[in-house]
Amino acid sequence: MPSPLAHWKPSATLAGAPVWLHPWLADSGSLTARIMARCQRFRVQVIREIHARPHLDEHALIDVPLGRHAWIREVLLIADDQPVVFAHSVLRLQDLTGAWHMARAIGSRPLGAALFADPGIQRGDLHAARIPSAHPLHRQASQASGRALPLLWGRRSRFTRLGRPLLVTEVFLPGIFDLPA
Repeated sequence: MPSPLAHWKPSATLAGAPVWLHPWLADSGSLTARIMARCQRFRVQVIREIHARPHLDEHALIDVPLGRHAWIREVLLIADDQPVVFAHSVLRLQDLTGAWHMARAIGSRPLGAALFADPGIQRGDLHAARIPSAHPLHRQASQASGRALPLLWGRRSRFTRLGRPLLVTEVFLPGIFDLPA
C-alpha cells in the first residue's frame, strides 16, 4: 500500500519535482498574483470552510493537539475557467476571533491577496512535496476538481500574524500546465 504521507522538503529540487514546475513551487511571492498575471479571467471557488481535524502532518505546524479541530478552508484557484490549484488553509479555531479574524469573512476573495497586503504578516519558508494518491490532499483535490488526478505536487508555508500560525498548502493541478511558468 502506498504511503499516505507527503515528504515536505525545503526546495523543489530536494523534493524531486520536475524542473518545469520549480518556478511555481519556489516563487516566494503571491501565487494568486502569479496566476492572475498569466490568465485573462481568474476566480476563487470555495469548496468548503469547516471545523475539522487537520491532517497528521499539519497539527504541530499550527499548534493544534492531535484529535482537536481546526478551521479549514479549501478552494480552487481557477484561471480561464480551468482549475489550476487546490488550496488548503488551516488555523487554530481560537485564532478566528484573534490574530486571523479576517479569515472568517474572506469568502470567495483570494486569501493570498490578503496575506500579502498586510505588512504584519510574515511568511515562513516554502516547502515542496510530491502529493501521493493516498494522501488526503490528493483525494480532496480530485474530489474538488471532479475527476481522478495524476501525480500531484504541492508547496506549503506557514504564515504568522501577531505570533499566531496559519498554514497554507497549494496543490498544483494539471491545468497549471496551460499557464506559462
